[in-house]
Amino acid sequence: MSVHFLVRFEPLPGKETEFREELLQIVDPTRAEIGCLGIHVFESLREPFVFAIHSEWVDEAAFEFHTQLPHTVRFLRAAEELLTNPVQGLRSRQIGGGAGAGATG
Repeated sequence: MSVHFLVRFEPLPGKETEFREELLQIVDPTRAEIGCLGIHVFESLREPFVFAIHSEWVDEAAFEFHTQLPHTVRFLRAAEELLTNPVQGLRSRQIGGGAGAGATG
């Protein structure tokens, strides 16, 4: 069963654009990882400058490997300087059904 990782980010005032750029830089190298099934980054529609990541991994070992790679380590170091709180993600597994009624195949 795949593993999902969810995390919310709130950049420090004045650091929002810099954080957004850092966030976007991690997407392509992460998608290229063997164990990554998908990664999506988001920005809030209702809360200015709030961001999130949802990623899916073949298993926990693949996610653990991801956390040790240079692009991830670099991102986490940058995030330490740019965020209001330390990065705290939620490792999870899906428990409900699939796509909703509005999904296209």
